[in-house]
Amino acid sequence: MTTQTFADLGIVEPICRALAAEGYETPTPIQLQAIPSLLQGRDLLGLAQTGTGKTAAFALPIIQKLAHDQTKRTPRGARALILAPTRELAIQIDESLAVYGRNLHLSHTVIFGGVSQLRQVKAMANGVDILVATPGRLLDLMNQRHVKLADTKILVLDEADRMLDMGFVNDVKKIIATMPRERHSLLFSATMPKSIESLAAEILRSPVRVEVTPEVVTVDRIEQHVLFVDQKRKRELLAKLLENPDLSRVIIFTRTKHCANRVSEQLEKGGVPSEAIHGNKSQGARQRALEQFRNGQARVLVATDIAARGIDVDGITHVINFELPNEPESYVHRIGRTARAGTSGIALSFCDASERSYLKQIERLTRRTLQVVDTRPLIGDTPSAAFAAEPQGERRPQQRPKQGQPRGGKPQGKSQAHGKRPGAGGHAAAAQGEQRKNDGGRNQSRNRPGSRARKRSANGG
Repeated sequence: MTTQTFADLGIVEPICRALAAEGYETPTPIQLQAIPSLLQGRDLLGLAQTGTGKTAAFALPIIQKLAHDQTKRTPRGARALILAPTRELAIQIDESLAVYGRNLHLSHTVIFGGVSQLRQVKAMANGVDILVATPGRLLDLMNQRHVKLADTKILVLDEADRMLDMGFVNDVKKIIATMPRERHSLLFSATMPKSIESLAAEILRSPVRVEVTPEVVTVDRIEQHVLFVDQKRKRELLAKLLENPDLSRVIIFTRTKHCANRVSEQLEKGGVPSEAIHGNKSQGARQRALEQFRNGQARVLVATDIAARGIDVDGITHVINFELPNEPESYVHRIGRTARAGTSGIALSFCDASERSYLKQIERLTRRTLQVVDTRPLIGDTPSAAFAAEPQGERRPQQRPKQGQPRGGKPQGKSQAHGKRPGAGGHAAAAQGEQRKNDGGRNQSRNRPGSRARKRSANGG
């Protein structure tokens, strides 16, 4: 059977060229099912989780439709609206739009709470083609008459079940009430409770139903560790870890492009050659950064999720999650950047107090408990607030193994046979040794994740 391409689905050449530049080769199942119907203008009800490629499934047809339709933007208006429940997801969608539409002349912006509204108001003054927003801040700006949706003909509700769980249902209904009744509407949800069925019945007209479950598996040959650390001390911990030359080719993941820039700048100041890669970088700048990372001029590449999906570099020794992803499926994609071509790899995840729920989601999805590395020997004897606050018994220490066996009682692996303990490098090994000494043999179990996910695709969800 011939593998279908994005061009086969009806995606135009400028968008296909942007996808090829990111390494997106074949559509995912949800993209195969959704894109043709959306290009025909059908409403859609999508049952899909993040990690299935749903962002590209709705973003590509929207970009193509708006590029073809030359309707002028109206002041303070948007031709298409994408509602997302969280700031992080809204930012990721906006970055995806920048990547997919880089060869077209469409404007887009993102609106969310927790920051000053001045820049957002300014961005909306002349209107935009695509507005990505969280419901609370959007409704606030609408009430102030900085945003109007009377001419918005495309609506996307992403992760609608989360939106309702977070109490946004009334805000969402108020926003939709200001939009034209004749519009193209899409609703995506990971689950289908009665509240979502009711909402879908209100806003969708004879929708196409698409249902996809993600194939998420953990990657073989990767040691997975978590380091509990206060948010304000993450950069200090990172600098200490990178003193170890075993961390020779490292990808560091952040949730936002702004954090990626800050981390890269700090590393450069500390004498660690690094490059940042994210959605705001031009294609030329991203290719130069990747080339410097490949040839060893840059020891570290700091990346956001959307920018990193096209990265295919052999010999990556470590993946460091400077910030845990807010979507657990992203964790699997992140750590899969190491342990390629039959090699082993190490994944280190920093976790502050605000990220504990993200860690639980990751461990629930992967069905693995990440091995804890004590950060105290690295950045001082005072444990971080997150580490100290961990509920007793949540991570049971394993019994000390018998002599000649590694932790977990399994036969010695290749790493040990060569005189090296697989783990976070010398610093982490020292930290765990110090932890065993101080805690009387307290230890954490080592978990080996399952099989690797290999197929490269536009997992833009």
